[in-house]
Amino acid sequence: MEKLPQISLQARILGLVLALLLAGLGAGFGFAQGMAVQVVILSGVATLALTVWAWRYVIGQFVEGDPTSSTEGPGALRQTWLAYRWPLIGLALVLAAFLLLSLTIEGFFNIWNIISLVILLAILVLTRTLGRQFQQNRSAFIGIMVLAGLFSVGSMNIEGFSSGNNIKSMLLFASFLGIASVGQTLVALLGGLDLSIPFIIGGANVGLLYLIGLGVPPWLATLIVLFTGALLGVINGLLSYRLQGQALIVTLGTGFAISGGVQIVTSIGSAYSGNVFGTVPAWLSNISAMNGTTFGLPFPPVILIWAVIAVILILGLRTTVYGRYLYALGVNRTSASRVMISEMRYWVIMYALSGFFAALTGGLLLGWSGGGFIGVGDQYLFLTLAAVVVGGTSLLGGAGGYGFTVIGVLVLQVLSSFLVGIGLDFKWQQFIFGLLILPMVALYARSPHIRTQI
Repeated sequence: MEKLPQISLQARILGLVLALLLAGLGAGFGFAQGMAVQVVILSGVATLALTVWAWRYVIGQFVEGDPTSSTEGPGALRQTWLAYRWPLIGLALVLAAFLLLSLTIEGFFNIWNIISLVILLAILVLTRTLGRQFQQNRSAFIGIMVLAGLFSVGSMNIEGFSSGNNIKSMLLFASFLGIASVGQTLVALLGGLDLSIPFIIGGANVGLLYLIGLGVPPWLATLIVLFTGALLGVINGLLSYRLQGQALIVTLGTGFAISGGVQIVTSIGSAYSGNVFGTVPAWLSNISAMNGTTFGLPFPPVILIWAVIAVILILGLRTTVYGRYLYALGVNRTSASRVMISEMRYWVIMYALSGFFAALTGGLLLGWSGGGFIGVGDQYLFLTLAAVVVGGTSLLGGAGGYGFTVIGVLVLQVLSSFLVGIGLDFKWQQFIFGLLILPMVALYARSPHIRTQI
């Protein structure tokens, strides 16, 4: 009996993937046309078997035997699995989810969803192939690919997703998160964490309106709040530097103290603890509100503020001596100290900047909401960390930058808008959002650490 021609393991795997795609699409069309389940299953199995056989027979006419046979080390199948297991698992999960949704949701199997499936598969393939060509900025490349894929799928499946108003809304909320993530990025480059950010945001939000209500001029109240935020950052920096390795606990403790202290002060003589009511200045509302204008243009100035901050930080971290010193400290503190770089000074300055930008975010959110609320920053406890990690900045220090964080912020915001657009309740949004963060972070094979580049 004549045997089928032998082909390489990689060629066989490619044929199997092609067969699975054809069988899956055939099953989808069968169910869409109302065919019996038994007929669809039998047809799918037949398509799978015939495609695999035909692939091996046709390709085998042009190639010689499998050159990978060896008795030493892991087998060829195991080597291929180890090299391509995550893309293959991702491909299988995407196809399984598409087939399940096609079977359970009426009208799901349509041309736009098929195009969306192709886009998701293309992202998996490109991040595995072209991503190798961008070793220095691999996280940025993958982030842009994911961002483009999410936006494309949302535009095709959600009415108004790509409209001007929705894009402006996404950029507005991305601006708040982006400004709040400045400090988290800077301290992460040193190998630290700042969990006091959401508490400073809430304290600044309430404190600013409280001072304005006492009759303090709004511009002066704003300066007081920003200075206080920076001062609290200095305290965080000094304490976390003295207690090396305890930055997480220190900043969380100071955060709770800040939140409680602000509520005590602002609730004196009031029955509304944690909330402050008053009139927000018109200029502050214009900066942060959806209907705000920038030099007569119909978009809120906070978007421009974030863009300017991003440009300054990206250029500053990459082109100035201060930026290089910051990376050097994140890579190796001992080596940096030997070339007279003051670790304590940089540690305190970065935490001071973190407190400053957290307070700035709280003030900007006051202009958006129109009322002070101590819990307005709660969501930023997770989101600032997620933006930094998803963007590709290492929490161990020395790798990444604010440009990566900008990409992470945009990915998270587009993902959030997509979940809202498909009509999920808040609890389901939180559930899916948390689940999707894990594979997205795993997908972002990190750029080589700076230790491997010096």
